[in-house]
Amino acid sequence: MKISIVIPVYNEADRLDACLRSIAAQKAAPYEVIVVDNNSTDTSIAVAECFDFVTILHEPKQGVVHARATGFNAARGDVIARIDADSILPPNWTEVTQVIFADKSVDATSGIALYYNVAAAPLFNAVDLFFRRRLSLQLKDRVFLWGANMAIRRSAWKRVKPALCKRSGIHEDYDIAIHLQEIGGRVTFDERMRAKVSSRRIDVGYFEFMKYVWVSPKTYAQHGVRGYRHMYWVVMACAVGYLPARVLHRGYDPTFDRFMWSKVFAPSTVIPRVDPTTNVV
Repeated sequence: MKISIVIPVYNEADRLDACLRSIAAQKAAPYEVIVVDNNSTDTSIAVAECFDFVTILHEPKQGVVHARATGFNAARGDVIARIDADSILPPNWTEVTQVIFADKSVDATSGIALYYNVAAAPLFNAVDLFFRRRLSLQLKDRVFLWGANMAIRRSAWKRVKPALCKRSGIHEDYDIAIHLQEIGGRVTFDERMRAKVSSRRIDVGYFEFMKYVWVSPKTYAQHGVRGYRHMYWVVMACAVGYLPARVLHRGYDPTFDRFMWSKVFAPSTVIPRVDPTTNVV
């Protein structure tokens, strides 16, 4: 089974190298790796050019929804995997993806988040997994996809892409799942599919963070899917957990792999990730 990996990139030079190195370390090499540059102004392209297995495409229309589509349309594998530029894959990730899609009934799937660059990472991971499990049970056949660690059959992508939304204010990965399910596709949450992801999303102001969080139930509501009500628990947890989570993120010292109060109040050296729900033309 041929696996294509697509990575939309917008000013991710600081993260992309580790991501691509994790792909290079796969026990089963992917069929192809496509980096889609979406008007980066940093050295992201130079980083990607250091890896000879990477194909670099350019999408001038701003927005991850457009960069994702460009990569997916160019992919030639049986399964199109999608990760973020700050995703770090375990060595067996492509093998696990092949095993999951050996089940012909699966059209798309996404899996678990393992957070890095944060103190008390096991706690972060446990809380995140709790809510993913809860939502997968509550949403049943309406479970969402998560763009940092997901994959879709190329045949399913071809069927669903004419129906997809291309506007801001929604999660484009949720949008794929919703429209794929509307045409009878099966989307799953599979805990065998694991990827490390940065916790930097929390390193923004409270209202900016909550605005991003609210997009989850709004995406379902805008599509007329009642499942949005189940996401209110996630919104409430994020509202309450924002401050301690940000402190754990800001206080993490990667050199010593521990929490340090002195770093909490020091200027941040991490470049916040641009909100993909608003950075759309």
